[in-house]
Amino acid sequence: MKSNSYSAVAKALHWAMALGIFGLVVLGSVMSDMEFSPEKLQYFSWHKWAGVSVFVLVWLRLVWRLISPPPPYAENMSINMQRLAHAGHVALYAFMVIIPITGWLMSSAKGVPTVWFGILPLPDLISKDKALGHLLEEVHGTLSWILVTLIAGHVLAALKHHFVDRDDTLRRMAPFIKLKQDAS
Repeated sequence: MKSNSYSAVAKALHWAMALGIFGLVVLGSVMSDMEFSPEKLQYFSWHKWAGVSVFVLVWLRLVWRLISPPPPYAENMSINMQRLAHAGHVALYAFMVIIPITGWLMSSAKGVPTVWFGILPLPDLISKDKALGHLLEEVHGTLSWILVTLIAGHVLAALKHHFVDRDDTLRRMAPFIKLKQDAS
C-alpha cells in the first residue's frame, strides 16, 4: 500500500530549501538596501553560496521526485484543483531553477566571479557587460519577488487544506504533524 506521506528525504529537501529560500530573500533584501561596504560584499558572498546550494538542492529534489514520486493529491480535491496545484508546483520548481541562473548570469555580466563557499570557482556564463548586468539584476529581483508570491500561495493553500478542508495535505509534508491514520 502506497503511503500518503512524502518520504523522509523529500521532507528534508523541502524544508531545507524552504529555510534556504527564506534566508536568501531576507539576505537579498537587506543587502540590496546597504551602502557599498566590506559587510555588503560579505553578504553578497553568503547570498551566492546559499543560492548555489539551493540550486543544487532543487536538482537533487527533482531527481528524488523522479525516483520517489509524490503521493497522490487528497481525494477531496477536484480535478481542476489538482491541475492548479500541479501548475503551482511546476511554477515553483521553474523559478527555483531560473532565479539562481539569473543571479549567476548577473554576476558574470558584472565581472564578479561566483565562488561556492569561497573554495569552488564557478565559470562565468557570459562575458562582462555592465548594462546587461544591471538588467539581469532587475530580472533576478523581480523573479525573486514572484517566487515569494508563489510561495505565499503555496503556504496559504497548505493552510487552507489543513484548517478548512481538514485533509492530510499539510500533514503529509510536515515532519512534526502525524497523519490521521498514524495518530492511533
